[in-house]
Amino acid sequence: MAADIEHLATRIAEEIGAKPQQAKAAIGLLDEGSTVPFIARYRKEVTGGLDDTQLRLLSERLAYLRELEARRDTILNSIREQGKLTPELEASIASAPTKAELEDIYLPYKPKRRTKAQIAIERGLEPLAEAILATRAADPAELAAAYVAGEVPDAKAALEGARDILAERFAENAELIGRLRAHMKERAVLRARVLDGKEEAGAKFSDYFDHTERWASVPSHRALAMLRGRNEDVLALELEVDADDTSPVKPVVRTIAAAYGIGASLPGDRWLMEVAGWAWRVKLSLHLSLDLMRDLRERADEEAIDVFARNLKDLLLAAPAGSRPTMGLDPGIRTGVKVAVVDGTGKLLATTTVYPFPPRNDVRGAQGELAMLIARHRVELVAIGNGTGSRETERLVADMLSDMPNDQSRPKPLKVIVSEAGASVYSASETAAAEFPGLDVSLRGAVSIARRLQDPLAELVKIEPKSIGVGQYQHDVDQYRLARALDAVVEDAVNAVGVDLNTASAPLLARVSGLGASLAEAIVAHRDLNGPFRSRKALLEVARLGQRTFEQSAGFLRIRDGDEPLDASAVHPEAYGVARRIVAACGRDVRTLMGDSAALKALDPRVFADERFGLPTVRDIIAELDKPGRDPRPAFRTATFADGIDDIKDLKPGMLLEGTVTNVAAFGAFVDIGVHQDGLVHVSQLADRFVKDAHEVVKAGDVVKVRVVEVDVKRKRIGLSMRKDGAPAPRQGERPGGNKPAHAAPGNRGAQSRTGQPRDGGGQGALGAALAAAMKTK
Repeated sequence: MAADIEHLATRIAEEIGAKPQQAKAAIGLLDEGSTVPFIARYRKEVTGGLDDTQLRLLSERLAYLRELEARRDTILNSIREQGKLTPELEASIASAPTKAELEDIYLPYKPKRRTKAQIAIERGLEPLAEAILATRAADPAELAAAYVAGEVPDAKAALEGARDILAERFAENAELIGRLRAHMKERAVLRARVLDGKEEAGAKFSDYFDHTERWASVPSHRALAMLRGRNEDVLALELEVDADDTSPVKPVVRTIAAAYGIGASLPGDRWLMEVAGWAWRVKLSLHLSLDLMRDLRERADEEAIDVFARNLKDLLLAAPAGSRPTMGLDPGIRTGVKVAVVDGTGKLLATTTVYPFPPRNDVRGAQGELAMLIARHRVELVAIGNGTGSRETERLVADMLSDMPNDQSRPKPLKVIVSEAGASVYSASETAAAEFPGLDVSLRGAVSIARRLQDPLAELVKIEPKSIGVGQYQHDVDQYRLARALDAVVEDAVNAVGVDLNTASAPLLARVSGLGASLAEAIVAHRDLNGPFRSRKALLEVARLGQRTFEQSAGFLRIRDGDEPLDASAVHPEAYGVARRIVAACGRDVRTLMGDSAALKALDPRVFADERFGLPTVRDIIAELDKPGRDPRPAFRTATFADGIDDIKDLKPGMLLEGTVTNVAAFGAFVDIGVHQDGLVHVSQLADRFVKDAHEVVKAGDVVKVRVVEVDVKRKRIGLSMRKDGAPAPRQGERPGGNKPAHAAPGNRGAQSRTGQPRDGGGQGALGAALAAAMKTK
């Protein structure tokens, strides 16, 4: 086992940019049950300072490599039981670096149905196949004549049997398959075409009705769009290799021939060349095409999941408006606007429904009701959901606020448009039912909208991450991998911010390092029964919460105004002794020292380091004493939508607007500008310089200024730009700002011609093309 960990640590260390001993230490901690947030924050000395990104990658690779090792053992046992395991084969299996290469080696030994090749062997034709391979000068038909007997009626049948044997041998040659796979990855072209009669029903896939591009460079969003089109029986997808090679014998067939020394002049060679071509067409081509399509799917999944994870992280770590009384409005036209008021802690104070829009048109009554609730509960924020009717509701609130008298002692509330993605999912969830058992489902959404303005993280953890809607094709990707990646993002975000032990909900506590749903509910039940926790140590009184769990979770839980001042910080209880030595060295009480930057900066961290707590931990403790329980999230800011711009029809090219980034994809960023349809800022329009990845410039939740470039009312598509120079998007190969070549705009119909050349490398038309590719509707 130790040798296995050494091997895994060495391999993973190279991939994450660390030393083998760092990786080995992290693997040991993970195997002991430590979480990534705990290791990253409180075991820096042990791992040499590996951060959470490196640790997440290490954890993923560790799982993959252990699955690989388990599969390796299974294959070895299977071949050993067949009595076919040789030292050379065992060495080959032991050195296979990937699952694909391991399966290539196993293919000849994998139990399978009775094949034509096996039947031919049973009929005694294997010696004929060997003879043809060994005696190229002989005529295969003459050699076959000697094998006509019993179930082999003639020489033709004998040659067909020999062909089946050799074709199966070619198709099970691991080294040959590896070379062919590498060739296909370099040369294959993915071709999409519309199925007959599906043009109208599949109009949303029109960009791919006649589309060709290199397999190796298909971006995630286009791959997933085409795969969805195939799954919906709109598109046909096929891989072509060497389609532009006009030679009578294609390179793939020549590769097979070279592996067996097949020439072109002798009778045996000519027959074997035909067998090589037949083996490619009937066996290898399909097998490898399926492999490449699976690789394409996995590659697209990985990129899409990464985009989703980054967007989710940005959304979870968005700026909180803070503990302020808030009114949440869930807009509706015919069904009315649902209203909920919560206090600074998120406690529900009041609910109602107002009907300012048709058919009732009770504008004055609605405004009066809202004004009364604002005055009664001293509301400071009005959160308006961004769904249907949001701009109408915002205008209603704006008019109401303008009519309110100015009072310096009580400023007018600030109205904010809030994403309501996932609010309906929360409303109908068991969590919402448990929180508000007697409240109508429609009103629960208004509560969620109010709370997510106060603290996005605390509210969004109650919703299944993939229902929040900040990803590309999230329903098309591997759901297990997606869930695992998003759960990791939520865990990291929650633990980066920290959780107030005495106010946090069970769903929020469940995401704390080392806890989980069951213990979170036990903590809330204990809190409800016994009152607020006075210290972190009191956690050990919770049923089933032991010392190990306490170690993993305590540092991420905060207790304000408790018995121990350090409980309000991120200093772990195990290091309180170090913190107290630091406080004693200053000759101060811990409460007065907290926040005194001058006194803390004058300290030498090396004085307080010891064998257990090194410099990284001491520096972290001093930083926490300087800013105890600091929130890593940015300061609260909101976008101001332009008056009179409420619908896509109100937009005109050249308009300058402010909006909020709702989603960031590989090809650009989507921005809510208040017209019920997000606009797209293509990656080439994000800045006055070359941008490779949109995440370099923006993240979900950012407030940005944009210029309207294109408006397609019929297709509900809006092209936006953040470039200050006002220039069109640079064409492929051009150097915006004079540095690197720009990307071609992804997704224009047939983004590349059949010759592989880009049809449209940029300009404002490319924005429309990118919009088409995105197929994003709100």
